[in-house]
Amino acid sequence: MLVINLIRGFCMALADSVPGVSGGTIAFLLGFYDQFIQSLDDLIRGGREKKINAVRFLIKIMIGWVIGFCAAVLVLTRVFESHIYAISSLFIGFIIFAIPYVAMEEKETIKRAKIWHLIFVIIGIAIVSAITYFNPVSGNGVSVDVDHLSFGLGIYVFFAAMIAISAMILPGISGSTLLLIFGLYVPVLGAVKEVLHLNFKYVPVLMIFGLGILTGIVLIIRLIRIALEKFRPQMIYLIIGLMIGSLYAIVMGPTTLDEPKAPMGIGTFSILFFIIGGAVIIGLQMLKKVMDKK
Repeated sequence: MLVINLIRGFCMALADSVPGVSGGTIAFLLGFYDQFIQSLDDLIRGGREKKINAVRFLIKIMIGWVIGFCAAVLVLTRVFESHIYAISSLFIGFIIFAIPYVAMEEKETIKRAKIWHLIFVIIGIAIVSAITYFNPVSGNGVSVDVDHLSFGLGIYVFFAAMIAISAMILPGISGSTLLLIFGLYVPVLGAVKEVLHLNFKYVPVLMIFGLGILTGIVLIIRLIRIALEKFRPQMIYLIIGLMIGSLYAIVMGPTTLDEPKAPMGIGTFSILFFIIGGAVIIGLQMLKKVMDKK
């Protein structure tokens, strides 16, 4: 199980590091989402034995995640802005192909759902669309610059991280998409890259970001676990709605860059990268079937 969990963590990191698909979605597709949430909750509130089992599981996931994230950061920061439309097309492929798999994974839950539960799809779409449409930093080139790291910007980074990690844990809109919406995606990845290159000026920014992540995990895990246990049909429809709504966020993503570009349109959409994104999701589903046989 060590290798399998390393692969799981690696795949989650690749999803978490790019706008489009959350690590939670990957965990959902690979069939270990409930175990992941349970382990995080046990780590925070469980007894001694549960904490030990949670640590054993999460360390394996985290090692794979760190490897995947570092690899992604070193590559993504170089190509993201220069190939934004191709990458956005890739993300759209991720989501379009992921939604049917999420529905298939939860077909028994959907069978138990009532017609009125469909309103949660609309709520999910509305949440992401509203965040994107009313985004106050879109196109303003917000930047995390340690030379101008004010108290207000620090608070902004903290709460953005707290919200983003909630999205990374919850299948649906990715935390990276939220960071993109908040205008912090490129700056945060850039800060991580600088620290990996031993430029420690960016450590304060990442510490603030890390504290926001830890706070978000503590606050959201119990809520997600209870919601999935008691209101699973509603949660599944909400997740699907969040995923559909994130398509709009990705289309508008180029407007949040340091040098804003036009929203993605038919002329800038890449069918090749869209297909590649779909192939990745299909490959992950095949990987899940292999893991289920082990």
